[in-house]
Amino acid sequence: MDIYVGNLAFQLTETELQELFQEFGEVKSVKIISDKMTGKSKGFAFVTMENDEEGQAAIDKLNGTQAHGRNLIVNQARPKTENPGGGGGYGGGGRSGGGGGYKGNRDGGGGGRGGYGDRDRGSRY
Repeated sequence: MDIYVGNLAFQLTETELQELFQEFGEVKSVKIISDKMTGKSKGFAFVTMENDEEGQAAIDKLNGTQAHGRNLIVNQARPKTENPGGGGGYGGGGRSGGGGGYKGNRDGGGGGRGGYGDRDRGSRY
């Protein structure tokens, strides 16, 4: 069973987390998720337990308990969903199909940082 553990103190280690869960059964793996750039914990982890009944017992007993002064959020992990991407960053998407640029060609094209596209500016321009 895959278990989500949230609201982790940043100093909590994978070994400490494994010890918490081992009280309820065999732990297959523990992975604290960390930021790719800084390497620091993002404050959540995934624990995989060998047996579903033991995993459920761990969820029932550990949810809301304190570790390093923080109340843990423990529940069954949801399957990872496919993210189709989109959004974010500069350029592309957004206003009327791909940018256009400022005061330049407003028929699309461009790209760059998105521009204002076909946005109605009234009489200012």
